[in-house]
Amino acid sequence: MKEIKLIKNRSDIGAGTRGSDLGIDAIEIAAINNKDDYFNLYKYENVETENETIYDKVNNSFAKRIVSVINVCTRLSNSVAKSLQNKEYPIVLSGDHSSALGTISGIKTANPDKTLGVIWIDAHADVHSPYTSPSGNIHGMPLAAALSDDNLDCKINEVSEETVVLWDKMKNIGIHGQKIKHEHIVYFGVRDTEEPEEKVIEQNKIKNYTVEEIRYRGYKKCLEEAVQRLEPCDVLYISFDVDSLDCDLISKGTGTPVSRGFDIDEVICIIQAFVNTKKTVCFEVVEVNPTLDDKGNRMAEAAFEVLKATTGTIIQKMIH
Repeated sequence: MKEIKLIKNRSDIGAGTRGSDLGIDAIEIAAINNKDDYFNLYKYENVETENETIYDKVNNSFAKRIVSVINVCTRLSNSVAKSLQNKEYPIVLSGDHSSALGTISGIKTANPDKTLGVIWIDAHADVHSPYTSPSGNIHGMPLAAALSDDNLDCKINEVSEETVVLWDKMKNIGIHGQKIKHEHIVYFGVRDTEEPEEKVIEQNKIKNYTVEEIRYRGYKKCLEEAVQRLEPCDVLYISFDVDSLDCDLISKGTGTPVSRGFDIDEVICIIQAFVNTKKTVCFEVVEVNPTLDDKGNRMAEAAFEVLKATTGTIIQKMIH
């Protein structure tokens, strides 16, 4: 029988705002305050971070702190791959969303001959490259790196030779080359994008199920269709960024809050549809930032609700 393994990655150097390194602890506090022993039930490991590099001078302004992001993503990739090779089900709790590249790389390392599908529940598309990013924050680039897509048609930045070399290294974490294909990504709730990202989505026909579309067409219909879209994939990874939630309804406890998002039950419903396929091999929660929470610890509480419900479904469908 498979076991769940919690992998805790407190890195927040890929974000533009500090504080998501405290997100995991905030989720644990939410569990404690709820008198829930969730975090005593499963074995866990901590990924070594390099958060102290936030004090260093930024050398690669279009891919900030890229050396440390590569190091952390490589460690996370190794942890995820090892966990999967040990027949465990990794649940990754991370600071900022640059971690997803490490997770995807680890899944692909453990499953080199399998087709990987990605369910990306997020307000943002995260398909910028150093050539297109307006901010240089790498939490907006993990899918571009996993896709090996520089999007040079939309280039706005003159990138240094050093950054080019490091970005190439980033795209090759775990195993060499492209980890996922554009057609094997399904977005949920993406509503805050820049033009270069919109071009990638449009040119590659990546499906984005907006909050409005799902509510208008109905969850059953949209989720059946989304599951069908990823039918060619052998294994699935679900990435849940808490900014997919409605920041006005829940809280602003995340680095880049966006209005008009999902409620908690809607996110759980989306996740369960894919866990029910019995193809998911990893689930990740990112971007809880308690330092920005305008309602106490509400965002972490919401994340814990999703985490607990998802874990229950994983145990029911995947592990028994």
